Amino acid sequence: MPAPASLRSVVPLDRTFFARNPSRVARDLLGKILVRNGRAHLTARIVEVEAYLGENDPAAHAAAGNTARTSVLFGPPGHAYVYFIYGNHYCLNVSCEREGKAGSVLFRALEPLEGVDQMARARGIALQGPRDLPKLTAGPGRLAEAFGITRSRDNGSDLTSSASGLWIGEDGFRAGRIQISPRIGITKAADQPLRYALAENTFVSGPKNARQRLRTPFRM
Repeated sequence: MPAPASLRSVVPLDRTFFARNPSRVARDLLGKILVRNGRAHLTARIVEVEAYLGENDPAAHAAAGNTARTSVLFGPPGHAYVYFIYGNHYCLNVSCEREGKAGSVLFRALEPLEGVDQMARARGIALQGPRDLPKLTAGPGRLAEAFGITRSRDNGSDLTSSASGLWIGEDGFRAGRIQISPRIGITKAADQPLRYALAENTFVSGPKNARQRLRTPFRM
């Protein structure tokens, strides 16, 4: 596991980082750090993401247009878009593209760095050893629960500001090989290769067959 983020200087990502095509942002987010400030200080490395391409992407929420629910996606880049799914968990996304043009990246899995005990309490699980760690943050619903992410608390938060309760930074870590596959858990535009993960990372989410679909190595 990489050294905890607190041992390095974590610098917030600039807004221009997110003002690009979501597929490019998604690849570049691998290896970056998600930070939760508050009663507990939590950090985790981003290891799996999916890109959603805006109004012309049938699988994207933005395909419904600029509504009260999706307005964050059409606003400035670098803001949290949080939604509730299947009646039981939240999902975290970050807005991309220039203001007025929708796009986003969904966070699918993280590798915990700091605050593991707090994450376990938030998830309501007991950790017996390292093999249990993926139970904390391998999957969009799990990572949202571990970080206490909800729509009322975090939707619209500025993820480029360290003054925010939730933000994204970099600590000098360089991603090596990444793997690409179609997105999972969707029915529309399910064949598009817009899911990205750090190669061979044990925190990558999904059932075994979905992990096996990550077959295309790509060096950053």
